Parts: sequence; C-alpha cells; structure tokens
Amino acid sequence: MKYAKWTVLTLIALIVFGFFHYTLPQHDIVRVVNTYQERQDLNDWTRIFWAKPDDQSTGLINRDVQFIQTVKANNKPMVYRNEDTGWSWPPYFKFDTANLQTEAEDAKSTAAAPEWVSVTHYGWRIEYFSAFPNAISIKRVEGPDVTIIPWFNIFFFVFLGFVLLMLRRMWLQFRERSIDPVLADVEEAWDSVDQRADEAAERARGVWGRFRAWLGTWKGKPRR
Repeated sequence: MKYAKWTVLTLIALIVFGFFHYTLPQHDIVRVVNTYQERQDLNDWTRIFWAKPDDQSTGLINRDVQFIQTVKANNKPMVYRNEDTGWSWPPYFKFDTANLQTEAEDAKSTAAAPEWVSVTHYGWRIEYFSAFPNAISIKRVEGPDVTIIPWFNIFFFVFLGFVLLMLRRMWLQFRERSIDPVLADVEEAWDSVDQRADEAAERARGVWGRFRAWLGTWKGKPRR
C-alpha cells in the first residue's frame, strides 16, 4: 500500500511538472537560418501539439503553418512553429504571427557572420510526433553566451507558492473552526457510548454473579 501511494504521488508530480514545463515560457539562444511555410495534417491525436486559434475551425484536418529554422551555439538544429494562440490555451494572446515571421526573416544569418537572437517559446520539440515548440517572440542578443533570467517563471512560482500557502492556511482555519469541533463531539459521543456499554456489561456481570451465588446456596441444602 505504501508503494502504491508513492507511485500515485510520483505520477501526479510528473504530470504537474510536465504541464508547467510545456506551458510556461522558455528562452533559447539561437541563430535563424531560414523561414518557410508548410501544410500540416491535423487529423490524428497529435493535433494537441498544434495551436487552436479562435479564427480557425477545430474541424480543419490540415492548414498552412509557418516555421522558423534555427541553429544553437552547439550546432544543434531547432525548428519552431509560428502560430497564433488567440484567446485559447495557453494564454499568450498571440496575434502577430505575420510580424514575428518577418522579424525572423530579417534576423537570418550565416555561420560565418552569426547574429544571435533569443527565442521565447512554449511547448516541446518531439521529432517522433512532429511536434514543434511555438515561438512567441524574438529578441536580438549580443552573443550565444548571454544569460536570460526567466523573470515571468520566477514570479509565477512565487505567486503560486503564496496562493498554495494561503489555501493551506484557510484550510487549517476551516478545519480548526468547523471540522475539529465536530470530530471532538463525535469522539466524545463515542466515548460516552463505550462508557455506557461498559456500565451495562458491569451490571450484567453483577446480575449474573448474584444469580450464580444464589444457585450456589442450593448446593449445600439436603434433599427431603
């Protein structure tokens, strides 16, 4: 039972971690090498890795998607999709796909004369499922070694911790004021029932003892 409990808690922790890792913004320092547009099929379960803009029907089985090809400082390629999120989840409220594609086109550079940019994105790159992170913004940086501090994520987790702390405090107060008194009354009532049961049992033993004593008085009497 102990192992089952920890297994369930571990699965819950992994799901929560995966949700935040996919949804919260991340920053990559890359060099843009190309931009292009390609039609993508959206007729299977991998549709969950694509955006669902409010101005497009969820019944579409394919649509044109813009992509941004980049290379990291370690020469590993990274491809981003460039899609509007609209008012849907995650709440980035991105409506400037065309502008971002233009910025990416303007930031293209070669290995001989690299220009580095910070791409803010969410999502995962999973080659097996043809899943791409969605680029949110592009910002030029001085070089590949620049450090980007994830201020939004820091503030988010601080705020989340504060909310969880307040909820825990509210729960403890609610439990102290509402649940604990009820449990105390129930425990007191149960103790009272136990006490009455013990008293009844004691009285029964007393009656039985007196009855046995009365029977014992007949053993020594002679028969007539």
